[in-house]
Amino acid sequence: MPLLTVLALMALPFLEVWLMIVVGGQIGVPWTLAALVSLMILGVAVLRHTGRAFREVVQQADEAMRTGEQPRKGLLDPLMLMAGGILLVVPGFLTAALGILMVTPVTRPALRWVFAGWARRRMAKTQERMQEEFAARGVNVPGQGGPFGPNFTPGGPSGRPDPGTERPAQGGRVIKGHFEPDDKD
Repeated sequence: MPLLTVLALMALPFLEVWLMIVVGGQIGVPWTLAALVSLMILGVAVLRHTGRAFREVVQQADEAMRTGEQPRKGLLDPLMLMAGGILLVVPGFLTAALGILMVTPVTRPALRWVFAGWARRRMAKTQERMQEEFAARGVNVPGQGGPFGPNFTPGGPSGRPDPGTERPAQGGRVIKGHFEPDDKD
């Protein structure tokens, strides 16, 4: 898949130039240049508008994270608007078509649905790979049980550690030390 992406990105400039030549042959060079400049101006306008909206969404998300609440607005719409604006600024008709798809309010819900499905599949695949890798190395996956069973809580039922028990080594290096808080108020 990454090789296909690299090849597509390498072929994109050639396709864009070819399409510009074809369009220029159909409607004329001045109209082709006017269309490309108009698309670039539209992209700059979208980016300027989205920049303000994106700052507001990021501030709201930051405030929601500080209070421990869910953000009210998603970050995906402003990100799609920014990507669409960037694609509109890049000279070419293929990138402009993708940019217009990302900028148009009618197509954004469909793109959001496609992206959410892709992200879910990608996360599930990554989680499977991680579990396989952990199992191959003999490491217990959190939430999958361990040497003491799936319902084991450190410290036993009372919540306090038993003085005679030690946690089994999971591999890796342990650095012993202590923590002193820095009170410079």
